[in-house]
Amino acid sequence: MKNSLLTYLILLIGLISCEQDAPDQNAVARVNDKYLSNTELDEAMPIGLAIEDSILYRNNYIKIWATKELLLEKARINVEDDNGEIEALILDYRRELLIDRYKKALLQQELDTVITDSDINDYYEANKNVYRLNEDLVQLKYIHFNKDMSDKKELVRLFKSETPEDLEELIDRELEFYSFSFNDSIWVAYRDVEKKLAFLKEEKNIKNKQYIQKEDSLGVYLLAVKDLRRRNEIAPLNYVIPTIKQMILHKRKLELMNEIEKTIMVDAINNKQFEQY
Repeated sequence: MKNSLLTYLILLIGLISCEQDAPDQNAVARVNDKYLSNTELDEAMPIGLAIEDSILYRNNYIKIWATKELLLEKARINVEDDNGEIEALILDYRRELLIDRYKKALLQQELDTVITDSDINDYYEANKNVYRLNEDLVQLKYIHFNKDMSDKKELVRLFKSETPEDLEELIDRELEFYSFSFNDSIWVAYRDVEKKLAFLKEEKNIKNKQYIQKEDSLGVYLLAVKDLRRRNEIAPLNYVIPTIKQMILHKRKLELMNEIEKTIMVDAINNKQFEQY
């Protein structure tokens, strides 16, 4: 009887020991009694990685996870929080996180994101002096082609023409050009144009409505300057539209949140939820 009881106890202790030492069947790594599950790793894994990249990402993720867990263990042992400072910071962060998410949800529901041309023009006129250029801008079109092309004069005629049909013909032939740009309605940095058309570095007095034709060992350059704005001048409206839209939305967000906070405060006072002593 005693032998049977002893055998049972040994087996029971062995089973308990095995259960404590056995890792999570879904685990891919362990730090002390903490396990990283394969499910968590799969959720973090970016979609569409190649096999080699997937292995690298997996190993890197596991190392980062293990490092954090090891540092956390050391921190718990060596960092004291007798005055509750860390817990207070955690609580404050949680509050701020909840408030921030609530504000974002309100803004998503209530914010007017429709920005009209009138809104943009009004903002631009009221804040023109803020939008001073820090570099030269230019509107232009150009082509660069082989100087041995047989119909050089015809290309010059097509380039100088203002008719849509002639522009369309140039566009149809764009594979014949070394480089080109036909959209003279957009503003581009003059320094970027100089990189593509090196001869411009020698042109000291580029002007609006100017036509330039140059030929060198690299080919023929045709360039038509539609408009030019110099450094420190007020930026053209269509160049700063994206920035203006961002500023209008930012202003609306601030105004909306101020209204929401005032409404919440008034409601709390009226409902006896808030009193100041």
